[in-house]
Amino acid sequence: MRTDDLSRRDFLSVAESGLFVFFPLEPLAAFQEPARLPARQGYPTDFNAYLRIDAGGRVTCLVGKVELGQGSKTALAQILAEELDVALDSVDMVMGDTDICPWDMGTFGSLSIRQFGPILRGAGAEARAVLLQMATEHLQVEAGRLRVKAGVVTDSAAPGKRVTYAQLVQGKRIERHLEKVPVKPVAAYTVVGQSPRRKDAIEKVTGKARYAGDMAIPEMLHARILRPPAHGATLKDVDTSAAEKVPGARVVKEGDFVAVLHERRDLADQALGLMRAQFELPRPSVDDQAIFDHLLKTAPRGQVLNESGSLSEGERLAAAIVDETYLNSYVAHAAMETHSATATIEGGKATVWASTQTPFPVRQQVAQALGCTPQDVRVITPYVGGGFGGKSASRQAVEAARLAKFTGKPVQVVWDRAEEFFYDTFRPAAVVKIRSGLTGDGRISFWDYSVYCAGDREAKQFYDIPHQRTVSSGGWGGGNPAGLHPFSVGPWRAPSVNTNTFARESHVDILAAKAGIDPLEFRLSHLTDKRMRRVLEAAAKRFDWKSGRAPSGRGAGVACAIYLGTYVATMAEVAVDRSTGRVEVQRVVCAQDQGVVVNPDGSRQQMEGSITMGLGYTLAEEVHFKNGEVLDHNFDSYQIPRFSWLPKIETVLIENPEVPASGCGEPPIVTMGAVVANAVHDAVGARLVQLPMTPARILEALRRG
Repeated sequence: MRTDDLSRRDFLSVAESGLFVFFPLEPLAAFQEPARLPARQGYPTDFNAYLRIDAGGRVTCLVGKVELGQGSKTALAQILAEELDVALDSVDMVMGDTDICPWDMGTFGSLSIRQFGPILRGAGAEARAVLLQMATEHLQVEAGRLRVKAGVVTDSAAPGKRVTYAQLVQGKRIERHLEKVPVKPVAAYTVVGQSPRRKDAIEKVTGKARYAGDMAIPEMLHARILRPPAHGATLKDVDTSAAEKVPGARVVKEGDFVAVLHERRDLADQALGLMRAQFELPRPSVDDQAIFDHLLKTAPRGQVLNESGSLSEGERLAAAIVDETYLNSYVAHAAMETHSATATIEGGKATVWASTQTPFPVRQQVAQALGCTPQDVRVITPYVGGGFGGKSASRQAVEAARLAKFTGKPVQVVWDRAEEFFYDTFRPAAVVKIRSGLTGDGRISFWDYSVYCAGDREAKQFYDIPHQRTVSSGGWGGGNPAGLHPFSVGPWRAPSVNTNTFARESHVDILAAKAGIDPLEFRLSHLTDKRMRRVLEAAAKRFDWKSGRAPSGRGAGVACAIYLGTYVATMAEVAVDRSTGRVEVQRVVCAQDQGVVVNPDGSRQQMEGSITMGLGYTLAEEVHFKNGEVLDHNFDSYQIPRFSWLPKIETVLIENPEVPASGCGEPPIVTMGAVVANAVHDAVGARLVQLPMTPARILEALRRG
């Protein structure tokens, strides 16, 4: 069922013959039996909001999450099919439609399975219990004799006595309250843990998948908007007369919001190019060369995240002390699909198809811009061509809605790549300073860690160190917290953790080399966390790690991390061209413990995608800017990974059914910077402390040592 084909009235009318179950319960725990989770603020407590069964036996799963390419359309369907005991092929997904889906905060942070999965699972379990109760009445048998498979309830003592879910609910509206309904034990799973064909596969490989920029509405106008040359620039004057002479062009001006619209995108582009605008430019400020000094000078006062032991005592015990500073530049999201939206207003109701990770917050923003209530705005999220945190902000949807109101016609706004770079909420540039010590027998005696402007997520140490402190100064939230940055920043796939993992795992490698101990053995000797030891050992076994002191000349590196409950260990093999500084990553092995695995193939795809994307921020991706002007306009200057870069990638999924399912879409990316830096050091003895590790920086590191 297509989201854009189902109106609110249609939904309510077809729902009259479907299953509606009213539940007073809090969500059941994720992949545990049968425990409870605290109520989620904002999520409906009426669990029938998440599912219905029609007279034909099809199950519609309604979720506020969206499909960004990460596979949640399939994985969430598996969760519901498992608990409801229906065939996966009978489940139709409706996602990210604010009129008919339950409220959701957004699709980010690997929350679709980790946080929302338990809610959907509880809905399925409750609905199944109600259906079984109805079946006992219909078949006149005891509940203990009933068995369910593929939506059919059968009397085990008399297999000929059976009734389908469709027969039970047809023409009925069921309002029953059930409490303390157990969910399935992991051992009973038949759908979760399998790797079915993705529900979006056929549409995407055949080109039938529709995105926000694919919507075509009669009389629709394409909008091109006048943009400032730099962040902080102010429009002083604009001459639109030449643009207005383009046949069919329509110019809209409201304050500094200036746009030209046309039925043809190319003519809208042409008209925009004819505008003559004067801007007052911002005062000279920081550029990509001076940004790190700027951040250190302007970062807010640090907050102590954790502290144990005594740093002074740890320093007294140290036979050697290591100080190092680690840097990372701004990084763009660079999703395949640029920010796009199509908007129309009919009968006082606005409908916006938007490429967004946050349809419900976007509904609020559009309502505010139009001066109406959120109930008068419907946001529909079709397929989204990548987000990575960058489509949490969705100004293009507001722009399209405003212009639809101005013109009285449907309007489409599709940013070009230059606009995408200009308005991106970059991963923040950041600085990490670490001061640490080693005892004479190769133990870390103290660890003093300060991170500036990246954020505090996973900054705390998980290695066993008796004397330590972690301090965080400034983060990625809020667009541009404390005015630290020359433009907005925001979440970028595993926010904070890429920076913190690069610094921590690079520094641990430095300490291992100084102690003359193999980097894997050094890590294991400082770990009592069984899950972390397990992923490290699993990665080492698959990689066939050879013990040795770095730099060994082999070009092998190791790094590990924890991200929101998921444990990951990565090993890499690289070759470094000493004459050009070019790094070739030849092989990557990644082991991951994410608890229960809902869809193994989907998890492996996410791991491979993270590793590939991680090569970008590790080796090339860096935003260039000066005085508020973003100098990168396209992929000629901002380089992202190419197929020719790809190493052999091997993934290891750790079986751990005792642990609730956690996210898999972000964890593998966080180790890529450190594992490649450590492998480069092992290959040529050069230590890289700034990301990205461009050929020029590698040549400079080789010259230094």
